[in-house]
Amino acid sequence: MSQNENSNNQNFPSKKSFVGLPARQAAVSLLSSVLIDKIPLDQLLGRYGTRGPLQSLTQRDRALARAIVSTSLRRFGQIEAILDYLLEKPLPKKRGPLREILIAAIAQLLFLESSPHAPINIAVRQCQLGRHSRRFDKLANAVLRRVDRERAELLQEFGNALINTPEWMFARWVEAYGESAAEYVARANIYEAALDLSVKSDPQKWANRLNGIVLPTGSVRLVNKGRIENLAGFAEGEWWVQDAAAALPFSFLGDIKGKRVADICAAPGGKTAQLINAGALVTAVDNSAPRIDRLKENLSRLKFDAETVEADGTEWQARQAFDAILLDAPCSATGTIRRHPDILQLKSEHDIETLAILQNKLLNNALNNLKSGGILVFCTCSIEPEEGVQQIEKILYDRADVAHSPIGKKEIGEQAGWILDGCIRTLPYYLPQGSPELSGIDGFFIARLTKL
Repeated sequence: MSQNENSNNQNFPSKKSFVGLPARQAAVSLLSSVLIDKIPLDQLLGRYGTRGPLQSLTQRDRALARAIVSTSLRRFGQIEAILDYLLEKPLPKKRGPLREILIAAIAQLLFLESSPHAPINIAVRQCQLGRHSRRFDKLANAVLRRVDRERAELLQEFGNALINTPEWMFARWVEAYGESAAEYVARANIYEAALDLSVKSDPQKWANRLNGIVLPTGSVRLVNKGRIENLAGFAEGEWWVQDAAAALPFSFLGDIKGKRVADICAAPGGKTAQLINAGALVTAVDNSAPRIDRLKENLSRLKFDAETVEADGTEWQARQAFDAILLDAPCSATGTIRRHPDILQLKSEHDIETLAILQNKLLNNALNNLKSGGILVFCTCSIEPEEGVQQIEKILYDRADVAHSPIGKKEIGEQAGWILDGCIRTLPYYLPQGSPELSGIDGFFIARLTKL
C-alpha cells in the first residue's frame, strides 16, 4: 500500500489484519467462478481440493476458504435477501468482485460465527485491491458493520432456511413428496454431509481406529476435520470414500462371486471397488479418459484390478453379455446438495429433462449388454421423479424383455421404510444419528430389473 493510499485511508487497519487475506481471496475467486461462470466447485478444486485458487494455501487456509465458499452457497438465499434489505439500490454492473466479497463476509459474520474484525477489515481490503470494486470500499465497510451490529435481528428476520432452495426446485419436491418432506430436505441441505467410508472388512475396527461410527447400512461415518489422504488406512488401501446411499446399490445384485459384472458410468470407482471386493470379475465403463485414469488410480491404491473401457455407455457393445450390470447414471445430483451446495446455483429444470433422456438411452443399452436372466441395478443420486421411478416405468412400458424385480424388506434390514413400490428411495434427512453433523444420507433412487 503506497503512502498516498495510506493518507486517503486514515482508519485503514494494519497489515496484521490481513493474515487471512489469501484464504478469503481464494474464497471470493471460487464464488465468482461458480456464481458468474457457472463452473462446478469440484471441477475448480480438483480431487483433494488442492487445485486452482487453493493450490498455494496452507492446509489451515484451504479449510477456511472451503468453509466460506460452502457456507456462502448453502446460505445463498438468506444472504441475498439480507443484501437486498441492506442496500438502498442494486449494485452496479461494473463492480468487480464486490458482490462475492460481501456474500463471503456475511457468511462469516452470520453463519460461521467469525469475530467481526477479520471478515470486515479484509473485505474492505479486498474491495480496494480490485480495479472496479475499490470505489465501493466504504460501502462494504458500512454494510458489513451494520450486519455485525444487527446480527440477531437479521438472523431472526431472514432465518427461514427454505429460501436457500430455488423456488422451482422446492416446488418440485413439494409435488413429489409433500410440503413437510420438502421442508425437511431443504433444512437438511444447510448442513455439510459427514464423511462416509466403505471398508474392505471389519467396519467396527475402522470406526474405532478413525473415531467414527458404524451406520446401520454398514458404512463407517466420520466428521472429517482434515485431509482424507492423511487418515489411517488411506495409503494402505483399506477403505474408500463413498456415501452410505451410494454404497447400497451393489448389494441388490445378489451373490456375484465369480460372475462377470459391468459397472457402467463407473468413475471414480467406489462401486467398482465394492464389486471386486465381493468377488466379481468387473468391467468398468466410462466415457471420459480423465475419469478412467482417476478410477485406475483409485483401484491401484486399493490393490484391486478391473478391466476398464473408455466408451459411450449409450452405444457400447460388449463382446459377451454380462451376468449382472450396475448402472449409476449421470443425473442432476439433487440428492447430494449437502456435499455439493453449488448445485443450488448451477442446475435448472432443463438439465433434469436432458439428463432423463440420457438415462433412458443408457438404461436401454445396458439391458442390451445383459444376459437373459441377468440382473441390472439402476440408480441415480437425484430426488427428481424423472430420474428415478419414471425411468423404470418407461423402460417397463417400452420393453417386453424386462421385468421389475422388487427389492424386499429383508434386503435392506433396519431401513425397510426406505422401500417404495419395490424400489429404494432415500432423502437427505433420512438416517438421523443424534446430531446434524453425523446425520443424513444422500438422496438416492435404486431399482432392480431382470432381463427375461
